[in-house]
Amino acid sequence: MKNIIAIDGPAASGKGTLSRNLAKELNFAHMDTGALYRAVAFEVLKQGKNPANEGDALYGCKALKGNLHNASPLSNPDLRTEEIGDAASKVASIQSVRDFLTDMQRDFANSPPFGFNGAILDGRDIGTIICPNAPLKLYITAKCEIRANRRMKELQSKGLSVTYEAVLEDMRARDARDSNRKVAPLKPAADCVIIDSSNLSEAKMLETALTYAKKAFG
Repeated sequence: MKNIIAIDGPAASGKGTLSRNLAKELNFAHMDTGALYRAVAFEVLKQGKNPANEGDALYGCKALKGNLHNASPLSNPDLRTEEIGDAASKVASIQSVRDFLTDMQRDFANSPPFGFNGAILDGRDIGTIICPNAPLKLYITAKCEIRANRRMKELQSKGLSVTYEAVLEDMRARDARDSNRKVAPLKPAADCVIIDSSNLSEAKMLETALTYAKKAFG
């Protein structure tokens, strides 16, 4: 069985930080699958197209695929804006877009880059759709108000002028869209471990996840 860890959860739950820390600790390759959707959304908006339109979103997929041979477009800091995040949530609700990106994610999970002991993927549907047979599935959550506060501080640290109320409203709207969409809705896998990060430090989250990883992989 492949050494795969699937990590899911809503925005600003801490899953990305945990995934990177866990990957470093275990020498697993890491893929932020949300960055794929953000990169698609970036390509769509760059051309002035509509991320909710299937044809425009598929244009973004093809543009991303054509750019993957360059310096990784997934590390582009412009992908982390609220505008891109909102657009990414829209393209992610389109089945043909998800089909386009699914193979890319599964190939990474099953054949991580040379030198790594396994793969960690974090996103919204890793444990339910992308890697349903992963030996370890974690679902990271936190109270919406706490997640909104985290995101507000992150955006303000980048020099952006945002209010808590606006970020909270956007967070609730994105949660509803991600959880209620017909295509691969955000939800915990039946056999996942749920970790509430509301009152956990970064170090405690890593410690908790490592405990489960040791049980899963020895």
